[in-house]
Amino acid sequence: MASSQLPLMYSRLAPWFHLLTSPASYEPEAEIYLGVMQEYARRPLETLLELGSGGGNNASHYKNHVRATLVDLSEDMLALSRSINPECEHIRGDMRTVRLGRTFDAVFVHDAVAYMLTPEDLAAAMETAFEHLTPGGVALFAPDCTRETLVPETRHGGHDDPDGRALRYLEWTHDAAPGDTSYDVDYAIVLREADGATRVEYDRHTCGVFPRAQWLELLRAAGFEPALVERRLVDEDGTYDLELFVGVRPG
Repeated sequence: MASSQLPLMYSRLAPWFHLLTSPASYEPEAEIYLGVMQEYARRPLETLLELGSGGGNNASHYKNHVRATLVDLSEDMLALSRSINPECEHIRGDMRTVRLGRTFDAVFVHDAVAYMLTPEDLAAAMETAFEHLTPGGVALFAPDCTRETLVPETRHGGHDDPDGRALRYLEWTHDAAPGDTSYDVDYAIVLREADGATRVEYDRHTCGVFPRAQWLELLRAAGFEPALVERRLVDEDGTYDLELFVGVRPG
């Protein structure tokens, strides 16, 4: 995805992102991700690179345990992340092509990996992760779903801001062509300004989806020792079964 093709959520509406998904609510999730990386790494985790770091929600929790470098395609989202993670390094880049010329103990890719729409895109993101890992380091990919677990669904939520702004959204996941490598997520977003003025925005996200076996095959082809890890997340929105893909760089 080119920066000019970013969904509204990551461009014009980025200043509202923390009212759509609150950083505070990510604590249980971030704890799981950090724990899995610590379990599988063959070296102490002191440095971490997050690809597709978005508004910095996960980083706001794991930064207390590692030195974090955050990479995202959207300068608007990096600006938002800087507002809550000023101690972290922020770099604009595409997870498929960015090269920082240094290595880390861990590379983390959260749900931004959903914007890899083809196997070639996903393989390129994995190659980026591999190139930035010190031998014995670990990469963790946390997609929203695999081809086996993708189901049509709707969700809703939102938050209020102390400054008087508020946001509510309806999220609709649907798969127009079951069996291919993509699906769509439509958002109806209601925004209320501090003065009470209200407007509605529509935002479509096209996401990639791949079978578990292909995930593991691509990790292996990138040079990783791959594993599928299952965890259960319990947060304020309910209970979810996570399927996480881990790759260890040999050495």
